[in-house]
Amino acid sequence: MNTNQPNTLAPGYFDDVYRANEDPWAFASSPYERAKYADTLAALDQPRYERAFEIGSSIGVLTAQLAQRCGQLLSVDVSEAALAQARQRCANLPQVELRKMQVPGEFPAGQFDLILLSEVGYYWSPADLARAADLMLGALPTGAQLLLVHWTPIVPDYPQTGDEVHEFFLQKAGTGRVLSHLHGHRADKYRLDLFSKQ
Repeated sequence: MNTNQPNTLAPGYFDDVYRANEDPWAFASSPYERAKYADTLAALDQPRYERAFEIGSSIGVLTAQLAQRCGQLLSVDVSEAALAQARQRCANLPQVELRKMQVPGEFPAGQFDLILLSEVGYYWSPADLARAADLMLGALPTGAQLLLVHWTPIVPDYPQTGDEVHEFFLQKAGTGRVLSHLHGHRADKYRLDLFSKQ
């Protein structure tokens, strides 16, 4: 991990990004994103998750797809502008709840069968990643799953890389006490890892 302990990106960073462009990462139109979403959903080895938690809904493109596999899906984001689009996109999906929330400073109550952390972990400082990991693991009962998907090229603005985020969780799985690594792979510009709570 970075040794200079950078700060987690503030919500204002994302507000500015969405103010400049409604879909700044082309989630709704990019062939890369479409393929990555298909890969993300294919990585899930259960046909249905009764209660799921998505950290980082953005404009809700993946949220709407993931919802088809969920009894209830809580999806959160730090940007109200992004959530407004997500609410429109998921308006006909009663199983989806969208909420403004900044993890790890805020975290929902209860337990989840699945937590999805996609394209978010590298926005956190190493300390906040560790805090978020503890909260996520505390919210997963035995056998529940954690899926990570992150862009791997270095982005100078981001406190960490996608690889650093995944290696952090793989080290936790390596101890064999809390997490089990089910499977994972690396694509051209992202990596994906699925874990199960021990």
